[in-house]
Amino acid sequence: MISIIQAAGWPIWPLILCSVIALALVIERFISLRGTLVAPATLLDEVLTVTRTHLPAPEVVAKLADNSALGSVLAAGLRAVIGEPRITETALRQAFESSGRAAVHKLERYLNTLGTIAAAAPLLGLFGTVVGMIEIFGSQAPTGAGNPAQLAHGISVALYNTAFGLVIAIPALMFYRYFRGRVDEVAITMEQAAERMVPHLMRFSVKTAPPHHG
Repeated sequence: MISIIQAAGWPIWPLILCSVIALALVIERFISLRGTLVAPATLLDEVLTVTRTHLPAPEVVAKLADNSALGSVLAAGLRAVIGEPRITETALRQAFESSGRAAVHKLERYLNTLGTIAAAAPLLGLFGTVVGMIEIFGSQAPTGAGNPAQLAHGISVALYNTAFGLVIAIPALMFYRYFRGRVDEVAITMEQAAERMVPHLMRFSVKTAPPHHG
C-alpha cells in the first residue's frame, strides 16, 4: 500500500482523505438509520393503544419523543392536542408536518457530504491524471531523449489517481443512493403514521359550540 501511495504521488492524498471521510460517514449512517432508531415497527400500534381512552402524561410524551424519529413526530401531535384542547384538524396536521420535516432533515445529515465526495472523487482522480501527464511531457528532453524514471513516475501518477478516484466514487455513490432511499422510506412511514394519528387524536379535541342566536 505504501508503494502504491508513493507511486501515485502527492495528488493521492486528497483522495485518501475523501476515502476516510466517506468510510466514516457510511458507518455512521448505517448505525443512525437502523430501523429500531428511526421507526420501530410496533411503535405506532403501541401509541394508538396507550391513547385509546385518554391522552398520556407529559413525561410519557417526552419519553416517546426520545424514542426515535417516528416517536418525535408522534409526540409532536400529542403535544399539540395536549397544549391546545380546541385544536383544529388543520392545525394538528401542520404540527405533524412540521415535526416530520425536522425529523427528515436530521435523517439526511451528512448525506450531502457523501454525495459531494461521490461527485468530487473522479474529478480529483482526473486532476491526478493531469499532473501525471504534465510529468510525462516534462520528462521529454528537447533532444528527444526522455528520462525513463520520470516518465514511469508520471504514468504511475496518472493511472493510480484515476483508478483510486473511481474506487472511492463508485461505492460512495451506491451508499448515497441507498441512504437516500432509506430516508425516503422512513419519511413515508412517518407520513402514514401521522395520517392514522390525526383522526385518532381529534377525538380528544374539545369542539367549540357554535354561537347561539336568540
